[in-house]
Amino acid sequence: MKLLYNANIHTFDEKNPQASAILIARERILAVGEKEKLESIAHGKIEKQDMQGKTILPGLTDAHIHIQHYALGLTKIDCETKTKAECLQRVAERVKNSKPGEWVLGHGWNQNEWTDNAGWPTLGELDALAPNNPVYLTAKSLHAGWVNSAALKSANIVNQTPDPKNGAIQRDANGNATGILLETAMRLISAVLPAATAQDIESAIEKAQPILWKMGLTGIHDFDRRDSFMALQSLHAKNKLKLRVNKNIPVESVEQANDLGLRTGFGDQWLWIGSVKAFMDGALGPHTAAMFQPYADEPNNKGILNMDGEELFEYARKAADVGLSMTVHAIGDRANHEVLNAYAQLRDYETENGLPHLRHRIEHVQILHPDDAPRLAQLNVVASMQPIHAVSDMLAADRFWGERSALAYAWQNQLKHGATLAFGSDAPVESPNPFLGLHAAVTRRRADGSPSAEGWYPEQKISLAQALSAYTVGAAYAANAESRLGKLAENYLADLIVLDEDIFTIDPNAILALHSSATMLGGEWVWQE
Repeated sequence: MKLLYNANIHTFDEKNPQASAILIARERILAVGEKEKLESIAHGKIEKQDMQGKTILPGLTDAHIHIQHYALGLTKIDCETKTKAECLQRVAERVKNSKPGEWVLGHGWNQNEWTDNAGWPTLGELDALAPNNPVYLTAKSLHAGWVNSAALKSANIVNQTPDPKNGAIQRDANGNATGILLETAMRLISAVLPAATAQDIESAIEKAQPILWKMGLTGIHDFDRRDSFMALQSLHAKNKLKLRVNKNIPVESVEQANDLGLRTGFGDQWLWIGSVKAFMDGALGPHTAAMFQPYADEPNNKGILNMDGEELFEYARKAADVGLSMTVHAIGDRANHEVLNAYAQLRDYETENGLPHLRHRIEHVQILHPDDAPRLAQLNVVASMQPIHAVSDMLAADRFWGERSALAYAWQNQLKHGATLAFGSDAPVESPNPFLGLHAAVTRRRADGSPSAEGWYPEQKISLAQALSAYTVGAAYAANAESRLGKLAENYLADLIVLDEDIFTIDPNAILALHSSATMLGGEWVWQE
């Protein structure tokens, strides 16, 4: 039995929001309150720990992460640079240390943010640095890839190769491939990459866990696929999985899931099934998010819509028949509209067939048509959003969506309508550090203070309590785990983090530098400075 006392505890339990001590028995919380009272109900051997006035919060959850890609990506070139020249320099350095023929991999570039280049990069720029190595650099959005000639050759991509469905091989005015692959065209490269072994993935995730603990994360909602699921199961079997994982499954597996009778929630308190994940469109950066009206700089481009609401409903119906909820990637206003139409049909279907109204989600909800803004709340659909996207994308959103951006990344709007927010990062698209997301949510400013003291569309800022709730209570609700996670309360799992400062009293800009000085999972300290 553990007793943590002399602490500043924010419980996120409405019945008991503040406390100074917490009593833990094995993996669960026995009671939260004052030291003297907890001592009176404790029995047996008690391990007492003076927290010296430090702040304790429930463990935070990243409600949208690609854990396999994030973990494996820790060894890739960091291409998130201010200039294209700096990105190319990092590639050159990696090439020098690579064997001839070895793949050179990187992630994080964003042509919209480069200060020295207004357009897309090209394969020629990589060819000059790596004539003997195939190079594949994924964009920050993960919806575009930049390759050199050697990579195209490895994938048998020539100028005449047709565009795959829902994707594009970018070409110049003469019809020649430029080295940029959009959406599903990226699979042509990923299909020929040296595959990470099951052991590689498992080892990478295990090594990533302490990084996430230090960031204050005790739980994740994973959106990677089969290999990730197998690695997580293997870690769990070896008692090495020390994150709470809500595991989503890809929409192409919905038939098998239906045949098996697999349902949302199956698993245990460490690893359980979440929702069926589908993609409705692309992303803002590569102009593939599906929009009602064209992009401001491309009058003939409204993005890529992968399916309409009717097709999505057919997948959702098969999932609902066995008790699987849906979660759908939708960024553009047209994409979100189609998802909401499908969910309206799905709610009717659930009612007509006596099925439970499951906790369906939309991932990203980046921009909505004004008429669709109230519909998530009306349909009881979780708004699974990533506040860090707003400050990363604000310049591109202003440039490509113009005045429509008033309803982009609109967290306050969703709360006013009554929707549940669940916050995440979309790592490796962004850093999984939740304190960066919290800063973005309450300031709508970048670390350098831009665009202004008020922030970008400041009316969409939310309070710190609301933002933290989205990383705790909201994330737990979205994962059907609100009876055991998201609060520090009696019989909840003892997952908590310790901060050296009170996050509620410091300057909002100081949130950026916060991290957990100690992280507990299931009553055991997994991370301590």
